[in-house]
Amino acid sequence: MSQGPVLLGALWGGLLGLGLLIVVRRLPLVRRVDLPDRIEPYLDRGPVPSRLVDRGGPPGALDLAWGPVLRRLGGVVDRALGGTESVRLRLARAGLGEDVEGFRVQQVLWGAATALTVASLGSLLWWTRGASLTALGIVVASAAVGGVMLRDQWLTRQARRRQERILAEFPALAELLSLAVTAGEGAVQALDRVARLSSGELSQELQLALAHARTGATLPEALHAMSGRAGSPPVTRFVDGLVVAIQRGTPLGEVLRAQAQDARESARTALIEEGGRREIAMMVPVVFLVLPVTVLFAVYPGVTMLRLAV
Repeated sequence: MSQGPVLLGALWGGLLGLGLLIVVRRLPLVRRVDLPDRIEPYLDRGPVPSRLVDRGGPPGALDLAWGPVLRRLGGVVDRALGGTESVRLRLARAGLGEDVEGFRVQQVLWGAATALTVASLGSLLWWTRGASLTALGIVVASAAVGGVMLRDQWLTRQARRRQERILAEFPALAELLSLAVTAGEGAVQALDRVARLSSGELSQELQLALAHARTGATLPEALHAMSGRAGSPPVTRFVDGLVVAIQRGTPLGEVLRAQAQDARESARTALIEEGGRREIAMMVPVVFLVLPVTVLFAVYPGVTMLRLAV
């Protein structure tokens, strides 16, 4: 009798026994509850740290090995491309913080991923058909550059989409703020109430502006920083009107009501412009797909009858 099946059976039996032991030890009836687990529900929990400063615990072995290399390559990409302020502004408008170094590392990773993919396909082509190694190297380098630029374009698209969401949420929040001020609340209390009771990108920006105002910045400075991050002209006009009303002591109710009406008009104008662009885009399938088929159905029977007559 061979020893192979016996050893394999012993191995599987040992793994099964180990698994059953772990399951039994973690059962509630067997597991002993420690003192910290008993008193933890009755303790006050500390504030949750912000995700902007939380690094997710100590770095792992992979981060320690490749982190310095990736950051160094990210610095090379930053010096080659430039535009640090533009990247920082787009990161802020996309709601991703202002970590330019992290974005450059992402660009390096995107470039490496595209280069690795193209190199794998190119090596298969070289192995089967004997393609030129020089041409393969040029294609791989071009793919790496394309991956870096693709991440930059994707950031621009993220910022634009978030600006569109902010613009869509802005009229409703402006109306709520106007109602809160008209009901007798101050500017800070109205902003805090609207930020707490609403959800979305603009409400998050309001909460961030109020947090900055509570940590030392003045309310006009925090609101101007919020309008800069939003990057939307209606939001900028609304913030300018609100700041002027706060600084000069004019009644906020009328100002906010006029600003809310202006926001509604801006949203209506944007909707009409979007409808006009979609109407022009709808002409493409009509002209190039529907119309040729219609002409073909109208002309083909006549052409067939002429052929039969000839």
